[in-house]
Parts: sequence; C-alpha cells; structure tokens
Amino acid sequence: MAGKRTASTSANPKGSSTSSVRAYKRTRADHARELAEDYVELIDDLIRDGGEARAVDIAARLGVSHVTVTNTIARLKRNGLVTSEPYRAVFLTPEGRHLAEAARKRHRLVLEFLIALGVPPDDAETDAEGIEHHLSPATLNAMKRFLKPPAAASGA
Repeated sequence: MAGKRTASTSANPKGSSTSSVRAYKRTRADHARELAEDYVELIDDLIRDGGEARAVDIAARLGVSHVTVTNTIARLKRNGLVTSEPYRAVFLTPEGRHLAEAARKRHRLVLEFLIALGVPPDDAETDAEGIEHHLSPATLNAMKRFLKPPAAASGA
C-alpha cells in the first residue's frame, strides 16, 4: 500500500498542523476581541457625544439588527465590560472604559504608521480599522519604534 495516503499522511508537513491550530485559535480570539473592542469604542463615543448609548443607536451605527446588539451587549455584560437594563442605555464599566481607550490608542498607532508609509489618509483609516485588532504586541512595538525617530546625534 505504498501509494495509499491516509488523512494523517496527506496532512500538512510535520509540525505545521500545530502552528495552524495555534494560528486559527489566535484568529478566533482576535475576532471575538475585535467585536468587543468595536462595541466598547462605539459605546464610549456615543456616551461622549450624547450622554448615553442606546441599543438602537449602536445598531444604526454598526448597521446590524437590534437583536444582534442585544445579544452582543449580553455577552459584554457577562465579560464585565458594560452595564445595562432592559430598555435603558448601556454604560461602560471601568474595565470597558479601559478597553475602549486601549483600542483607541492602538487604532491611532496603526493609522499613523500607515500614513507614514504613504497610505492616503482615507484608505489608512479604513485599513487601520480592519487590522488594528489583529496585531501582536511585537508588531505594535515595531510600529512604535518605526514612528519614533532615533534621537539626533549630539552635535549634529
């Protein structure tokens, strides 16, 4: 049976399935965090702009149904990021405010990096929103170093 391939022998080369699993897990975690960060940032913006964040306003801004917002808010409540009562506004917990600010800072860093590379500002804004949630701390630190020019040599 030399020519017959089994599922285990036709799979990826040795070692790559472990890295694939790790990559898929990270991607799934990134997507879950992305959703939470987008919601807490938006809730923070709505509160800053109008004093409250209502589910109907969140749904309108995100282009999703009220049911989707309600389900996501329930998950954010379970994760300790927001508080809300039925038919009332949504508010951030201290942890939710911290997450919103961290996401906002990361967005600004990615945006500045893309603009520094020469990406037009409108495209950079759209791209930053898409990738900001998926960058490792090592990549974010590299972006910071890229943006921060080395100290000028003394006497130069």
